[in-house]
Amino acid sequence: MKELGIRNPALGLDAIGFKALDTVRYNFGTAELYEEALRHGEAQVTAHGALRALTGQHTGRSAKDKFVVRDATTSGQIWWDNNKEMSPEHFAVLHADMLAHTNGLSLYVQDLVGGADAVNALPTRVVTEFAWHSLFIRNLLIRPDREALATFLPKLTIIDLPSFKADPARHGCRSETVIACDLVNGLVLIAGTSYAGEMKKSVFTVLNYLLPEKGVMPMHCSANVGPAGDSAVFFGLSGTGKTTLSADPKRTLIGDDEHGWGEDGIFNFEGGCYAKTIRLSAEAEPEIFATTRRFGTVLENVILDNDRVPDFNDGSLTENTRCAYPLDFIPNASATGKSGHPKTIIMLTADAFGVLPPIAQLTPEQAMYHFLSGYTAKVAGTEKGVTEPEATFSTCFGAPFMPRHPSEYGNLLKDLIARHEVTCWLVNTGWTGGAYGTGNRMPIKATRALLAAALDGSLKTAEFRTDANFGFAVPVAVAGVDTTILDPRSTWSDAVAYDAQARKLVDMFVGNFAKFESHVDGSVLDAAPGMKIAAE
Repeated sequence: MKELGIRNPALGLDAIGFKALDTVRYNFGTAELYEEALRHGEAQVTAHGALRALTGQHTGRSAKDKFVVRDATTSGQIWWDNNKEMSPEHFAVLHADMLAHTNGLSLYVQDLVGGADAVNALPTRVVTEFAWHSLFIRNLLIRPDREALATFLPKLTIIDLPSFKADPARHGCRSETVIACDLVNGLVLIAGTSYAGEMKKSVFTVLNYLLPEKGVMPMHCSANVGPAGDSAVFFGLSGTGKTTLSADPKRTLIGDDEHGWGEDGIFNFEGGCYAKTIRLSAEAEPEIFATTRRFGTVLENVILDNDRVPDFNDGSLTENTRCAYPLDFIPNASATGKSGHPKTIIMLTADAFGVLPPIAQLTPEQAMYHFLSGYTAKVAGTEKGVTEPEATFSTCFGAPFMPRHPSEYGNLLKDLIARHEVTCWLVNTGWTGGAYGTGNRMPIKATRALLAAALDGSLKTAEFRTDANFGFAVPVAVAGVDTTILDPRSTWSDAVAYDAQARKLVDMFVGNFAKFESHVDGSVLDAAPGMKIAAE
């Protein structure tokens, strides 16, 4: 076995079961990984210097192919209604078969860290078959100083082999694709998919399992901090604007996707960003757009023209086109990835039904209700078979990555909000004036103006009304924002149609929350939508 690069002398791949590899490249840098990816035909260089890779049939996460090992420890800890189980025996066979599959292969290793807070950090070794996957995860996690690599000891190992095809009968999985997590022993096996995001989300899943026992809240959120040290957290599912809205030139970006909230404040899990690029423009999102023209950025499934210029409006391969880049590619990014306790929490939703107001203030109980609900909506054309707006409830704004029961995360969040007197807002970046297909997308200028007022504290002094359907407080007027847009019912040409749509959405919320009712106290149940449709 030929070994290149820097590593802990006591921790080669042979120490963890790899037997007959050709070459192992440890902790290669960006330029070296470009050369490797190009030499093996894995990717192309764009006209502006980024590396573009295609992921084949898997252009997103394979949520139905993700499994957690069920053993004596995890049996009573995991939310099995949401997580598929794999037996230790099946996992052991899968592990052995994947190791055997690597005989004669060349692999890449990155020694990285999940978590900017040293007390709660998760040292992670990522073993990949593709050079571009190695660059991707190097961009996304935190890179230790080179001096630290000689003594690096991982607590989590990820083995990522796209060319290995799982056997459902032999490995206890669903298809040739598998993401199997042994949370107790710190090992994740990924096979049969070239989608690089599986690696990043596996780290998040493991941290979501480990941190609550330490009283630390793991969050699927972006975060930034103002000049006065006033940090803010942005929860939201894909497509709600989490990355876009946190990339504010007036505030320092802590991170765009995954954070923890512990004793000393919030901290980024990552060292990079993984931003959607579909319809990305220099005008609307200049900071993110600029990263796509940087050497070192990885573009996923982005279409290139004949001159290799990215066409971000072309979603012919997938709407889920992405760019992955180090956090320091954003000019105002935090150097530490840490900040104090948040003063503001923003819960983002893209309501395609056109019912929710552009912003509403939440009580701590309402915040927990909406956090557990995790509402957004899919629109026609974004997924196969979606022909009209479709409600999506992903609890904790990240159900696929939550090993534990949502109430554990919800109660942690509720306690932290109360303890640190955090102001919470629900922000709708979806539709106004009607549902998708009739109304219009919420103007981003209005959203930014409302967010600015929420973050600087001025919005708290506005006059508020109580929303008749959801019971939260909605501002009546905000400087620089069209007053009409603050009352969604008034933006519809047919108020009766709005009422019917509102009743439909309220029913969806109530029906979805039924599964949580036995896990929350009465104050949270009282925060449920009231179905009090406004009078004509």
